[in-house]
Amino acid sequence: MATIVGNQNLADMWEWLATNRGSHTFLEFHGKDGSQRDFTYAEFNAYINRVANLLCSVGVTAGQNVGVQLYNSPEHIACCMACAKLGAVAVPINMQHTLAECVYVFEKCDISVVIAEPDCQCYYCAGVESCIAGPLGGEPYHVSTLLIAHAGDEGLFGTARDFDAEVAEQTSELSVSIDIDPLDTAMIIFTSGTTSDPKGVELTHANMLYGGYYGDWQCNLSPDDRLLTTMPAFHSNFQTAALMPVLTCGATLVFVEKYSARRYWSQVREFGATALQLVAMMVRTLMMQPVVEGERDHNVKSVQYYLAIEEPEKDEFENRFGVRLQNCYGLTESVCWVTTDLPYGERRWPSVGRSGLGYDVRVVDSEGNVLPAGEVGDIVFHGEMGVSLMKGYYNDEAATNSCVDCKGWMRSGDKGYFDEGGWMYFVDRKSNMIKRAGENISASEVEEVLNTFPGLAEVAVIGVDDPVRDQAVKAFLVFEPNVEPDVEAVLEHCRHNLAHFKVPTIVEVVDALPHTSVGKCAKKLLH
Repeated sequence: MATIVGNQNLADMWEWLATNRGSHTFLEFHGKDGSQRDFTYAEFNAYINRVANLLCSVGVTAGQNVGVQLYNSPEHIACCMACAKLGAVAVPINMQHTLAECVYVFEKCDISVVIAEPDCQCYYCAGVESCIAGPLGGEPYHVSTLLIAHAGDEGLFGTARDFDAEVAEQTSELSVSIDIDPLDTAMIIFTSGTTSDPKGVELTHANMLYGGYYGDWQCNLSPDDRLLTTMPAFHSNFQTAALMPVLTCGATLVFVEKYSARRYWSQVREFGATALQLVAMMVRTLMMQPVVEGERDHNVKSVQYYLAIEEPEKDEFENRFGVRLQNCYGLTESVCWVTTDLPYGERRWPSVGRSGLGYDVRVVDSEGNVLPAGEVGDIVFHGEMGVSLMKGYYNDEAATNSCVDCKGWMRSGDKGYFDEGGWMYFVDRKSNMIKRAGENISASEVEEVLNTFPGLAEVAVIGVDDPVRDQAVKAFLVFEPNVEPDVEAVLEHCRHNLAHFKVPTIVEVVDALPHTSVGKCAKKLLH
């Protein structure tokens, strides 16, 4: 394989790290209860081997899909890497999923072995009282082997087995030797499904390693760095943009179990973080916290940030905390951020950067013709399937072929444009465009205007069927506590800042919006 990955796989990587970085701290895990667990590279490699030996003992074989339904924890990382060492495939499952959403994943991937939290036993064992908010909405899903981590005093039900106890009984030397090709699937990550049914994105060993090497380049990481993340472990923001860059340069991962706006910046300073990951929700909630003396006294050199907030918000955040947000753009399917700012040099906010290492990014029209600077079109990018692009959608050849053509060009489903200097600007999801009487309206543009109205905490805009004008613009508004909703004032604000056809014609005031686990508005639930 003529790429930076070569013939390496994740098992090879861990053996190299255990030998060459063995005494260096790989993981500092900070639990929401204030606890801390540390592992060197040698210690964690031994732990992975114990987990792999347990999975092997219950019949997991190369190519088999294994469900991992765990909160952010060292166990989550170990289970995914143990699968990789066996040539099996880890399928991380969102801890916020309902039973129906879990069953969708189980059936799609034919999962028969699951490592889960005690909270989730009601999903698998009949007669167990639900620990999950809301009704289960169906019968428990039968799996042949259910391993419960962190069982503690909560007990095991049915045929569930104690994961931690059984792992402790295993040897720290891997009991099997598996021949693993870099293009073998290592993980299936399901997209958030904010606008359609989730799809299982197959990531190979080469994909994971490429994500690591790319992240090291993108953020200028070195073995001395300490990357702090609160991202959910089942998400690509964690797997390929945080965990893998740490591993491929032998740095330290500071893994905080749960984000707390009140504690976050003191954790950044106390834990000596040099690199961070932020999303818009985190930026906004951090700015709501009282100013504390010494906030700019930290070691942070790189802050990965995903898509734009308003420039005044960005400037205020950077000035307060003494950091520069490094904007970037990509998909789970693209493995890495196909465009990015660099840790140094020029930036053009709200640009999402320039084409990244190994990617050719273009903006094209509906016929595939490259558009001139300043003209909005479809964002497409070129890479190598199974290395810098996903291997495909699991068991969905038709969806894969509709997303990636035979020459390796992937259609993002997003709209954007380039400026004269090659800097790309994200406009909106293609599926987030509203068609009104022949005009294209960006829901994000309308949301940006709404977000500048005082007293609004959160907004979402969608298109709804209109029998005359194709679609109408509908706005969902969440007002801040103790603010009296004034819809007419909001609409007047829109009329002053938007073309008349973009002004919402339907408004609904709600207490809260539905969200995915990484803070995106789950617009599918608003339709």
